[in-house]
Amino acid sequence: MTEPWTATVVTLFPEMFPGPLAHSLAGRALADGLWRLATVDIRAHAADRHRTVDDAPFGGGPGMVMRPDVVDAALRAAPASNGAARIYLTPRGRPLDQARVRALGAGPGVTLLCGRFEGIDDRVIDAHALEEVSLGDYVLSGGEPAAIALLDACVRLLPGVIGSAEALAEETFEAGLLEYPHFTRPADWCGRRVPDVLLSGHHERVRAWRRDEAERLTRERRPDLWRRHVETAAHAAPHDRPRKD
Repeated sequence: MTEPWTATVVTLFPEMFPGPLAHSLAGRALADGLWRLATVDIRAHAADRHRTVDDAPFGGGPGMVMRPDVVDAALRAAPASNGAARIYLTPRGRPLDQARVRALGAGPGVTLLCGRFEGIDDRVIDAHALEEVSLGDYVLSGGEPAAIALLDACVRLLPGVIGSAEALAEETFEAGLLEYPHFTRPADWCGRRVPDVLLSGHHERVRAWRRDEAERLTRERRPDLWRRHVETAAHAAPHDRPRKD
């Protein structure tokens, strides 16, 4: 029998998990055994009676740094990964994108290390060949909220979690574009009408409108994504290429 996708979170706050992941799609999938979640308490691997996990940084400076010996022991106590990605969540890491999420979801699982304070001793990153991943250009109080977001993004892609593969295919970032606008009843709300094309029943026109809107929104809001999309499409057949206007 194939083992379910497994996430192990190495953290100072194991009580934060599953947290939001116990609800909605991820929670149902967890209860149904479509994925597994384990935690490793870093503080349990401290060697002294005070369970000290941090110390002052060499070279001076503010804050404290998580000790390499304690973090190393916690990582070694994590269940065997069987090829799972080993990730340290840090603002200096490579930004997480949908392509990386798809790759992680297609693998056997992930081991996530959550830092606190000023971060962890860099030697641990090298010793365990950790992949450094960032959720964005901002700083959180610790890696746990980032871990929850990453896990939610991965779990929803697992087979059986979301019923419609078509829904996943049309989402933001899946085609390198932002998603088109959505509308539902009532068709006229506070004097704001739904675009007529969506009420036409003409499926080809609806698809064309949605594609045009996805391209427009991406050009206006995420020029970085638009440039990448244009470059990717440069080798496609001429009729598949996006407009550059």
